[in-house]
Amino acid sequence: MSKGHAWIAAAAVLSTIFCAGALHAAPQPQRQRHLYLTTETSAPSSMLVDGRVAGIATDKLRGALARTGVSYEIALLPWRRAYTAALQQPDTCVYSTTRTAERERLFKWVGPLDSAQWVLMGRADRKLALTSLEQARGLRIGTYHGDARDAYLRSLGFATDAAPNDFLNPQKLMQGRIDLWAASWRRGSTVLQRNGWDKYIVPVLAFRKIEVYLACNPSVPDALVTRLNAELGAMARDGSAQRIERAYAD
Repeated sequence: MSKGHAWIAAAAVLSTIFCAGALHAAPQPQRQRHLYLTTETSAPSSMLVDGRVAGIATDKLRGALARTGVSYEIALLPWRRAYTAALQQPDTCVYSTTRTAERERLFKWVGPLDSAQWVLMGRADRKLALTSLEQARGLRIGTYHGDARDAYLRSLGFATDAAPNDFLNPQKLMQGRIDLWAASWRRGSTVLQRNGWDKYIVPVLAFRKIEVYLACNPSVPDALVTRLNAELGAMARDGSAQRIERAYAD
């Protein structure tokens, strides 16, 4: 064999050895998952307490995530930004999200985290008496951009007046700029009292019961979604979830 042929043969042998070694090399470790959770200011579900995001839904999620060991961060944003981030960004989830038929295929779902009633709120001095949602037709109903209540009422043909955020609606109601405010109301909520609105704003009609969830971008692995759902179930069984709810009852 010539010297040139010998080098070619040696190179072929080395190539075979390296390829075989690559086939049997240990797999590279997977990237550690880090979730980015977005939410809005919506007491008692999510709110800033002493510089930290807290609340019923928030604390339940913190508990479930601690049990999985997954790292995360939570950002308080205007609802439309919070929702859009979960739609568009990998490893991003948004809460507290109403699970509707239109949204079902857009996300992977964890929960429910809590339940609430959709309620039409009115001015106490107007003494509106409604027994059905249909009786509110023709009245100006305050909602906010991107919210499920706004989409639901519009789908039924109601004229809504959408604000940039929900906290503007009580002011609009008291100023007479809207006739009703479509709010999400949890039993025992003290939002009206805490903000000094309880003498001016009263519930008029509860028109739908809903459950709210953590809605995750499809990039979040199914196994993690399953694990989070399992841990929330475990928290309900061992009483952790109920203790969180009682902590915000006062």
